[in-house]
Amino acid sequence: MTRCTKLPLSSCLLYRTAMAEAATQATVGNSEFDRDTAITRREDGVYDVELSAGWTIIHAVNGGYLLALMGRALGDALPHPDPFSVSAHYLTASQPGPAVIRTQTVRTGRTLSTGQASLFQYEEDGTEVERIRVLATYGDLDSLPDDVRTSAEPPAIPPLEHCLGPADGQPSIPGSSAITERLDIKLDPATVGWAIGAPSGKGEMRGWFGLADGRDADPLSLLLTVDALPPTSFELGLSGWTPTVELTTHIRCRPAPGPLRVSITTRNLAGGFLEEDADVWDSADRLVAQSRQLAKAPRGQ
Repeated sequence: MTRCTKLPLSSCLLYRTAMAEAATQATVGNSEFDRDTAITRREDGVYDVELSAGWTIIHAVNGGYLLALMGRALGDALPHPDPFSVSAHYLTASQPGPAVIRTQTVRTGRTLSTGQASLFQYEEDGTEVERIRVLATYGDLDSLPDDVRTSAEPPAIPPLEHCLGPADGQPSIPGSSAITERLDIKLDPATVGWAIGAPSGKGEMRGWFGLADGRDADPLSLLLTVDALPPTSFELGLSGWTPTVELTTHIRCRPAPGPLRVSITTRNLAGGFLEEDADVWDSADRLVAQSRQLAKAPRGQ
C-alpha cells in the first residue's frame, strides 16, 4: 500500500490520483530506468552495457545515471545486495553507445563487502578510454537496526501543486535535455530564480523528485536521484555544463513508496570549482540518501 501520510494532504491526493491514472505504471525491475541500466555478464567481473541517449544532458551522459549503472554491476559482482557508500571519479565525459564495466572484489566480510569498478568506452581508432572509476561498499539495508538519532530535518518544500516543472516555462537547456523527459521534477519556486533571469545567489536547489513512468525509488535509483536536479550553480548566476569531478553517495535506508524530496546546497565556489551537498528524503520523512560532489563551475555568466 502506498504510504504518504507524512506528506501535505494536497500532495498526497495529487500523488494518489496520478497513481490511479497510471494503469500501466512502471515497477522496480520493469521500467525504462531498469532497462537502460541493464548489464550483460560477459565473464566474471566483466559486463557489457549500452549507455542510453535518453539520459543525456547538454552533451554528455548524466553522472547519476552512470553511477546507477556502475552500482548495478557491483551489486551483481559482490555478495551483498545494497550500496551503502559509493565514491566515483569522473575521468572523461561518457557518450551514448556501447561500453564495458570491469569490476574487482577488494574485500568481503560478514556484513559488508567492498569492490571497485571502471567503465570504458572506445574511440574511433579502437583506443580504450576509462570514463569513470568507482570504489564502493555494499551491505544489506534490511539488516540494519531501527535506531535513529538525528538532528537532520526534511526540507521545507511547498506542496507539489505549488512547485514548478518544465511545463511551467523553465528555459530550454542548450544541447540535449533528454533526461528531463524521464524525470518528474517539481522545483521549489524559491530556487528557480535562474529560470527568469533573477537567480537568488544562495546556491540552493530543492524539489520533489520521481521517475516519469511512476517507478518507485529503490537503493539503486537513489544513485541517480542525488545528481538529477539542475545544478546549484544556476542559482549562483552561472549557466552551462557543470561537470562532476567526484561524487560520493551514502544510501541510508530503503525508501518508502512515493515521491522523494531533494535538497542541494553549495556553500563555496572558489578556484573554478564548487561542492554540492544533497539530502534525499522519502514519503515517511526518513533521510534515505546523502551525497557530496565536487564539480567544475560553468564558464557562463
